[in-house]
Amino acid sequence: MITTRDHEYRMLAWRFKQAGIENPALDARLLVQAAADCDEIEMIREPGKRLEETEVEKLRQFEARRMAHEPVSRILGSREFWGLIFEVTPATLDPRPDSETLIERSLDLLRDVDAPRILDIGTGTGCLLISLLHERKNAEGLGVDISEAALDVAARNAAALGCGGRAAFRRASWAEGVGERFDLVISNPPYIPSATIATLDEEVKAFDPRLALDGGADGYDAYRAIGAELPRLLKPKGQAVVELGIGQDADVAKIFSEAGLEVRDVVADLAGIPRAIVARLPRR
Repeated sequence: MITTRDHEYRMLAWRFKQAGIENPALDARLLVQAAADCDEIEMIREPGKRLEETEVEKLRQFEARRMAHEPVSRILGSREFWGLIFEVTPATLDPRPDSETLIERSLDLLRDVDAPRILDIGTGTGCLLISLLHERKNAEGLGVDISEAALDVAARNAAALGCGGRAAFRRASWAEGVGERFDLVISNPPYIPSATIATLDEEVKAFDPRLALDGGADGYDAYRAIGAELPRLLKPKGQAVVELGIGQDADVAKIFSEAGLEVRDVVADLAGIPRAIVARLPRR
C-alpha cells in the first residue's frame, strides 16, 4: 500500500486521540519524522512524499510501543531539554520541562559569579549540569550518581553537547566522598513516597527507573541526605537549588533549616506550582 508522510501523520494522530493519548498530534508528528528520517521542515515542505515499506514498518513498531504507554522520548532514545537534545536510556529519568525552572533560577544566582563550580547530585542524563555549562562557558562542574549506567549516559551527553572538557562524572551515594566546595549545588532528587509509585501513570512507573523516583516511605529521604551534605559542599557564598515534589515545599524547608541552612526562596514553575527550593549557608 502506498502511503505518505502526511497521511500517516493524520491517521496516527487520530488513532492516538481515540486511544486517549495526551498530545496525540505532537507524538504522531515526532514518530513519523523519526520513521521517515526527516525533520520538521522537510515534513512541512514534502508532506506528500511516499514512505518506503521499511519506514512504514518502523512506524508501526513505534505506534505499538506508544499505544503501550511507552513515552516518545523512550521510543526515540532522546529528549529535548533547555533547547538541547539529551540521550535517554532505561537507566535515566526522563527530563521534564518543569525542571527547566531550576536552570532559570540557577543562572540568575550565578550571574555575578566568575568561573562557577557546579555540583549536580543525582545527575541522571546530566541535563541540569550540562544545560548550565552550555549557558556559562566559563563554568565547570561535577555530576554524581549512584548508577554507573546513568553516569555513562551523562558523560556521552556532555561530550555530544560540547561540555565534555568541563564536566566530570563520579559514582557516589548522594555526595559521599565529594570533598570540594561549590558555588552552586543543583539536584532533582527522587521524591515520590514508596507506596505512591504504584499509582503513578504507566508512562512513569513502567519506564522511569525506580531509583530515580523512590523517595522513601514519606518521600523525603533524599532531602534529608542532601540537606545534611550541603553545609560542607557549599562555598561561603554558595547556594543550592533543589527540585520539589508537589506540596513538599514547607516540609523540605523545615528539613533544610534543621540541617543548618538558610532557606532563601521557593520558586514556582510556569503553572504556579512550587518547584524548587533555594538554600544557602547562614550569613554571619
